[in-house]
Amino acid sequence: MEKTKKDLILAIDQGTTGTTALLVNHDLKILAARNFEFRQIYPKPGWVEHDPNDIWASTLKAIRAVLGGKKSLSSRIAAIGITNQRETSCFWSRSTGKALCHAIVWQDRRTADLCAQLKSEGKEALVREHAGLLLDPYFSATKVQWALENIPAVRQAAASEDCAFGTIDSFLVYKLTAGASHATEPSNASRTMLFNIETLDWDEELLGLFKVPRGILPEVLDSTAEFGRTKKIPGLPDGIPIRGILGDQQAALLGQACTAEGMAKCTYGTGAFILLNTGAFIRRSKHRLLSTVAWKIGRETCYALEGGAFTAGASVQWIRDGLGLIKKSGEIEALARKVKSSDGVIFVPAFAGIGAPHWLPNARAAFFGITRGTTKAHMARAVLEGIALMNHDILKAMENDLGSRLLSLNVDGGASANNLLMQFQSDVLDTKLVRPKIIETTALGAVFAAGLGIGLWSGMGDIEKSWKQDRVFAPSMPAADREAHLSAWKRAVSKL
Repeated sequence: MEKTKKDLILAIDQGTTGTTALLVNHDLKILAARNFEFRQIYPKPGWVEHDPNDIWASTLKAIRAVLGGKKSLSSRIAAIGITNQRETSCFWSRSTGKALCHAIVWQDRRTADLCAQLKSEGKEALVREHAGLLLDPYFSATKVQWALENIPAVRQAAASEDCAFGTIDSFLVYKLTAGASHATEPSNASRTMLFNIETLDWDEELLGLFKVPRGILPEVLDSTAEFGRTKKIPGLPDGIPIRGILGDQQAALLGQACTAEGMAKCTYGTGAFILLNTGAFIRRSKHRLLSTVAWKIGRETCYALEGGAFTAGASVQWIRDGLGLIKKSGEIEALARKVKSSDGVIFVPAFAGIGAPHWLPNARAAFFGITRGTTKAHMARAVLEGIALMNHDILKAMENDLGSRLLSLNVDGGASANNLLMQFQSDVLDTKLVRPKIIETTALGAVFAAGLGIGLWSGMGDIEKSWKQDRVFAPSMPAADREAHLSAWKRAVSKL
């Protein structure tokens, strides 16, 4: 009997609001893709939780849906790749695999007071030096400390050496392997605030600072290692290797084929996440950007600088839902094109404050320059321009940290389909923007990582050849106009 050819990658993209499964072949053709959303839990103001059982159920549903019960497809899966929401913290029993509590999501702010206390004690310098991160509730360490101190089931399981902690990737690996593997990799580990980005291991000083026992932590493997093999998963044969894992933003960096130092990507989602490949060197930012691990493949470790605009696509959602100026998010471009300029209207999208390089946590969104002649088209255009101008400041800070100009920026995410936004972004940056044919680059990064793990692609050169561009946006704005936009933006931000 002829042996079935194993030529497909099953990618699991586990996000904040839903889980997507994709079946992809070597030519990057998506044979099937399905997404299932799950509950968002808000027990108290500032608290955000997920039920790990909901996440696992959505994962199983997505896998079943893309396979459609066809053994002819499942038998062709050569490997599984995983990408995931980062920093979200899960706790489960090693012996039973059952969740000990709800997962504490990256958005959760319950440990803000603890972070403030540690800052007042002068501990942020240690965190920045060892972990490359800011001392912030966003990251996992204080979530773990809080759970150990406040959730009896977690505390008791840790005392009896039955507690397993992990970010979502670790939880999925544990479930996919029927408890055989408790593992993670550096791109996710580097977001916990417990991991030393130089030694590439859990850091004893940070574990001590946050009172986290090493025994609850997963093993850290390379990003394309074998993390385990499937066992007892409905619709999947046993023995499929899990061969690639990356946190979602690092996965998008690889999915954009930003494999060389100086290449950058911007993912336009609810917020805008910008990562700049810094190669084998850790760049310590002068603007409080984050230094993080992009991936580790074999002996090669790749680092990145990361900056985020807290609000991007969320501004468009507000225009749609809050002001009712449009019915669908995609309509904002047509509305904005009804005018040739914003006519002096500036919008600063600071609904949740402003991050790097300004660091104005108490700032709030505002329009400036509104007159009686201002129309909803001017406001729509100002919103798109505000997203681009916020990204401008982050990217210029990255250039200053890198010590060289950014030659091009790869763009992805839902709002990257907005041609007006992309052109304005190119103009204010005075930099070429490149949009790929496949804008689901987070999942594509998981595909590439798994494919590298099993040798489907032999190296980064193959990744670069596989990646295909859709459109290039070249700067065309006169220098004087660019400076006028940037000066007006700077004045607006200074008033917040």
